[in-house]
Amino acid sequence: MSEREAHDEPSPGEQPETEAERRRRRARFLRELAEARALRARVQPRRAKAARLRHAMRMRTFRW
Repeated sequence: MSEREAHDEPSPGEQPETEAERRRRRARFLRELAEARALRARVQPRRAKAARLRHAMRMRTFRW
């Protein structure tokens, strides 16, 4: 069994994760991700600016 499969299924004595717990865990992950991006932008301003410009160009050229 792979490591990923081991985390997908609860152990025999463990309760399956509730929707609220999953949302809380996801919200914490997204907060930490945003914090990491903000830190990276402060530490590497030139690279962050280039990434912002690339993203803006992608959004402008995207067709709905």
